[in-house]
Amino acid sequence: MKFRTIAALTILPGLAALLAIAAYMNGVLRFNYPARSEFPIQGLDLSHHQSTIDWKLLNSENFDFVYIKATEGKDWEDPLFDSYWQQARSTKMKVGAYHYYRLNRTGAEQAANFIRTVPKERASLPPVVDLEEKNTYGKSKELIREEIRDYLSLIQAHYGKAPVIYSTEEFYNIYLKHEFPDTRIWMRNVFRKPRLSDGKRWSIWQFADKGRVRGIGCKVDLNAFHGSREAFKSFLAE
Repeated sequence: MKFRTIAALTILPGLAALLAIAAYMNGVLRFNYPARSEFPIQGLDLSHHQSTIDWKLLNSENFDFVYIKATEGKDWEDPLFDSYWQQARSTKMKVGAYHYYRLNRTGAEQAANFIRTVPKERASLPPVVDLEEKNTYGKSKELIREEIRDYLSLIQAHYGKAPVIYSTEEFYNIYLKHEFPDTRIWMRNVFRKPRLSDGKRWSIWQFADKGRVRGIGCKVDLNAFHGSREAFKSFLAE
């Protein structure tokens, strides 16, 4: 009897840990649940990985904005961008587009790809560039930053809106820390509220990458805007 008790006490914590991991991987359990009282504006970001979406059902969820992947690198366009863009614009959510930045291409080449693909619409959210790639392809930090600046400058000149940088803490600390002081930051951290190492204030927080919402049959990224509803209106107008 004593042996069974000891065995059970040994096995149960491990089993509980495995169940918790499974729940997290399947989007049942999250580390972050930002309260609407603190983060009244929340949204999601999409790409072709979400496949078929029931937009009517999604529109019944309590989301305020959606960002849609448009492009990647020099010439890749998300095959579902046009469809998502048109359908999202018929919902109550504010809509924006993002570009996945590849370090093996210049900022100018990638800006041209995004501009070819994403309509210039006054009501759209500020454009976003996703900076997280680890492979530098032999480029120096200085060159990488210079090409990012080229990208941001061209995008702002075309759309008349200040672009937002989405990033991970790792990429931020290597390339962005103390740089781009006037650029808003969208930070990924699925474990805790972000805290930038240089003390800069972040504007959007990706708090989950395995969220579950009605209307989407797979896991999806969830995000919270850092500010009030009035601040979000100002963000839209930038």
